[in-house]
Amino acid sequence: MKISGFTFLRNGQKLGYPFVESIRSILPIVDEFVIALGPCDDETERMLREIGDAKIRIIPTQWNENIRPDYSVKGFVYGQQKTIALANCTGDWAFYLEADEVLHENDLPKIREAMEKYLKDERVEALAFDYLHFYGNQNTIVWSPGWYRSEVRIIRNTIPAWSSEALYFNVVVDHKKSRYPRAAHTGATMYHYGWVRSEEQMSMKSAAVLKYWQNRTSSDVDYSKIDPMSLRLFNGTHPKVVQGWLPKAEGLFKADPNHQRTAREKKHRFMLKLEQMFGFRFNKKHYKLVE
Repeated sequence: MKISGFTFLRNGQKLGYPFVESIRSILPIVDEFVIALGPCDDETERMLREIGDAKIRIIPTQWNENIRPDYSVKGFVYGQQKTIALANCTGDWAFYLEADEVLHENDLPKIREAMEKYLKDERVEALAFDYLHFYGNQNTIVWSPGWYRSEVRIIRNTIPAWSSEALYFNVVVDHKKSRYPRAAHTGATMYHYGWVRSEEQMSMKSAAVLKYWQNRTSSDVDYSKIDPMSLRLFNGTHPKVVQGWLPKAEGLFKADPNHQRTAREKKHRFMLKLEQMFGFRFNKKHYKLVE
């Protein structure tokens, strides 16, 4: 069994991504790691090369700055870059890792075990992970129907697949139609640190991203503007590789007590209460679970 890891990246250092830690977390279980690297005006490429692992293969790419954001498929340029990296993978499985996602060393054996288990089971086209979204500091996670709780990150590399957006995969049915992949669960967790970087870096990231998603300008990010009911204390351990990157913090991140909840937050708070009362989840999944 050969395993390819892959990602796309641009100005990761300037925008505060823990991309070095992310890549180091996956290297022990992949045979190659493909990076579609867009034009950078920071130290991203130097930092990638300083990882110094022969498994890493960098593919220089260009970004189409002219794709219009007024179509129903938003963020298409991100899907393009993800697909470029996927198309250069040579393994039986292709393992996508975003630049702010990190694997826990304790989960590596079960991830490999899942890939071995389903290698010959053609019903399973992809493998999914549970998610921990850290927010504001390393001690706080967001738990809400507004934040995806599970997602596919490994795709079988023998099926026609691409990505219309960076978040999920599209399996091609014919030249007119695609669908979400059929997936099994790895039993592992993805650690997502995108909302732990500084507010200044997050504001820069939002400004850089928004033009590919919506035809409007961004505003400065304020982490405190969030429904406190969606925040929970994290009692586990972080992956060793990311512990040196995480800013020191004490206790639960404090939301603004005067924050006026948006209509979306009110809806998600109501859904969260229903989950707590009846023991089910409002999970939006970009895959179909194989029983």
